[in-house]
Parts: sequence; structure tokens; C-alpha cells
Amino acid sequence: MIIAIASDHGGFALKNTVKDHLMERGMKIVDLGTYSDASVDYPVYGRACGEAVASGEADLGVVVCGTGIGISIAANKVKGVRCGLCTSVEMARLTKQHNNANVLALGGRTTTPDLAVEIVDAWLDTEFEGGRHQRRVDMLDEM
Repeated sequence: MIIAIASDHGGFALKNTVKDHLMERGMKIVDLGTYSDASVDYPVYGRACGEAVASGEADLGVVVCGTGIGISIAANKVKGVRCGLCTSVEMARLTKQHNNANVLALGGRTTTPDLAVEIVDAWLDTEFEGGRHQRRVDMLDEM
């Protein structure tokens, strides 16, 4: 599986933690930046990750900014992206089960590294339930 990952400066450290964990799990990573904690604009990185997923360059994506809010908004501007900001393991499970989220957003300043790894694992290891949720996902994808 190929996972695109991107962050701004506020998510840089957590992005690297998540990236290392994903590589330990055997995932191929496309790191779209940023590559330091120097100030950058999160929309650039949210869009880049969203485009990588929407184009098929990556199967899934992870985006990280200070809170996860701004970069999730940016990723969701890309047609075909369903990005969920998750602050708990339960949210990670539900965003995959019910929304088939193809991009996960995390907050670098609001989520501990240990919790972030748990969230990522729950999201990756959960299957989309389909059924009644498929109609809603289709509606999102048509927007």
C-alpha cells in the first residue's frame, strides 16, 4: 500500500513519527513535505496530499498541521478526497467504517505521538462497512 503524507511546520514532528511507524508496518510512503519546522502554508500540503490520493498516485493519505483543522479543510477541497480529522481511536474507526475516509488528518500540537500511532493503526485496520453508508459516500463524491 502506498500512503502519501504531508504536513506544515506545526505538524512536521508528528508527520515524521507517523511516517516512521507506517514504514515499520511495511507501507510505501510518498512524503510530500514539508521537510523542516520552518513556517509554511498548510493549504499547499493539504492539497498536494489530496491530489496524490485522488489521482491514484497513493492509496491513502495522512495530513498533519498544528490542529489538523486547516490542512483537513485544504485536503477536502480536492474532488474525490474524504478527509477526516480524528482525535481518538473511535473517531478513526468510524471515519473509515462510515465515511470510507481516504485521508486522515491529525493535529501535531494537539495529539501525542503515541495516540497518533494508535489512531493511524485503527484507521488503517478498519474496513468500510458499505451498505447504507455507500449511498452517503457516493453523495459526497458527487459534490
